[in-house]
Amino acid sequence: MFIILRIEYTTMILVQDNKLKKLIIVGDRALIRPSKPNERTSTGLYLPPGVQEKEKVQQGYIIKTGPGYVLPLPVENEPWKSEEEQVRYIPLQAKEGDLAIFLLSGATEIIYESEKYFIVPQSAILMLERDEDL
Repeated sequence: MFIILRIEYTTMILVQDNKLKKLIIVGDRALIRPSKPNERTSTGLYLPPGVQEKEKVQQGYIIKTGPGYVLPLPVENEPWKSEEEQVRYIPLQAKEGDLAIFLLSGATEIIYESEKYFIVPQSAILMLERDEDL
């Protein structure tokens, strides 16, 4: 089974559903697949491989997100309350399928099943582009 994350021009980005299902993203972080860099500049010059990978700002598609920021539990000791209280989170602004512009300095690069991804905290994401029609 495949999930269509985003359609841009005539290119589709497909992710195998079972490939990333085992991954759990923790806290306020997002798993981002970097988009393919342009091989040419706007004036037509060809760039050598790796030039755009060294830029301070990168872009990519959000594949998975963590649950968000943890809300602290109150420090009340009341005997009538149950011992097991659910942890609550403030959800992230980023959602799966968004195009994210993020700071490379705040990101951690990982290789998972021979593909490159970035784990980026919400604070390092500068801008999101969301297609509400999908």
